[in-house]
Amino acid sequence: MNKRFNTLLFILGATVLNIVVTLLCFIILFLIVIPLVPQSSQSWVFALIFVVSIVASIFVYRVILKLILKKVDMDKYFDPIFGGKSFNSGK
Repeated sequence: MNKRFNTLLFILGATVLNIVVTLLCFIILFLIVIPLVPQSSQSWVFALIFVVSIVASIFVYRVILKLILKKVDMDKYFDPIFGGKSFNSGK
């Protein structure tokens, strides 16, 4: 496999991971919070749970990404997403 294909797989895998983490956060928060609120305010709580699950997934995703970045040499296995080396060196 070449660097471009590795980059594509990494982006696809990271996207799937982010969606799964968001869904898990949403389901967990939904199961915990919805039974505790009255029926009349559940629509507002549902929207709040949705937003909180997205924010929580961003934090979890960043932690997982930092762990991966510590273990994997990104330059060795992946191509830059935006431009080549001249773009990254500030030219």
